[in-house]
Amino acid sequence: MPNITIDNQDYDLDSLSDDAKGQLASLQFTDAELARLTAQTAVLQTARMAYANALKAALPSPFAGDTLKFN
Repeated sequence: MPNITIDNQDYDLDSLSDDAKGQLASLQFTDAELARLTAQTAVLQTARMAYANALKAALPSPFAGDTLKFN
């Protein structure tokens, strides 16, 4: 008899209605998707920073080829 606690109240999973079990399954799926998307967002933000840094390194220096001459 597995239990689940919601709002500090314990419930016997076997005694839940089919509707409640379905809602619980949807909630668990949604939580898992949010965790997956949060991890994917972190990966994409890291990749974006790497691409931005690589772009900056690939750009010509604003001072390349310029020399200062004093007369």
